Amino acid sequence: MPVVRMRVNGREVSGEVEPRTLLVEFLRYQLGLTGTHVGCDTSQCGCCVVHVNGRSVKSCTTLAIQCDGAEVLTIEGLAQDGELHPIQRAFHEHHGLQCGFCTPGMIMSALELLQRNGNPSEAEVRHWLEGNFCRCTGYHNIVKAILAAAEEMRSMPQAAE
Repeated sequence: MPVVRMRVNGREVSGEVEPRTLLVEFLRYQLGLTGTHVGCDTSQCGCCVVHVNGRSVKSCTTLAIQCDGAEVLTIEGLAQDGELHPIQRAFHEHHGLQCGFCTPGMIMSALELLQRNGNPSEAEVRHWLEGNFCRCTGYHNIVKAILAAAEEMRSMPQAAE
């Protein structure tokens, strides 16, 4: 079996994978990073979003072998030294979750938006999240949380991202 090597949340990892192993399976079952959720297996819901080389990808339709040599960031990699990332904190403070199942994917998708556009409008946030489904919240507080995180991140040094 092929061996994949990648940097996940700042740590060098490797593992044997079948060529058909999905990135979400590698993260969850070989690395124990269960924050990345599997919702639909068809890339419709966005629960499985992680960053690969700085871009949001749906890990349920990305092969682990495609990420050989890549930099992967999951929800577990956002908090630093026990401190939540501003976007995680904003989701908590603004009640941007209910059941929490979609939350990791929402946060990871929103993070790329905020890295690209540090001052998005409400409409831009809603458009960006079109590939992420939440069956509980109605999105109002999710959008509010993302806008609050954007405001906080604009006032912080760039290292916070």
